Amino acid sequence: MSRPVVGYAPGAYDMFHIGHLRVLERARSECDLLIAGVATDAVVLSAKAKHPVIPFEQRLEIVSSIRYVDQAIADPHVDKYLTWQRIGFHVLFKGDDWRGTERAHEMESKLESVGVGIVYFPYTGDVSTTLLRTRLSVSE
Repeated sequence: MSRPVVGYAPGAYDMFHIGHLRVLERARSECDLLIAGVATDAVVLSAKAKHPVIPFEQRLEIVSSIRYVDQAIADPHVDKYLTWQRIGFHVLFKGDDWRGTERAHEMESKLESVGVGIVYFPYTGDVSTTLLRTRLSVSE
């Protein structure tokens, strides 16, 4: 009997929108157990140079309630290799807006060296947290 495939879908999940939902739905269809890593406020600030709109505890509760997510956890690491060391997932899911970036190359190198697959999903271009932030600032 083969072991269940554990998938990991990290993200800020700030201002949760349909793009987030689609990534989680698709990720769940490609693994047996889906863990969603919700970036802490400090990680969001470090990675995006912006404070999240929605506080960490609320983002974690929102993601925990999504039916595609088997478990939602705090992700206190920008470096997903450190998260892998903690929870041992088999495949990492990201939006393809990450593909080709310096951080993605570094992540791919570390994770592939320990046998973790990386799956990129098409970026939902018509909606993103950045786009929502822009729309909200224009409408104020």
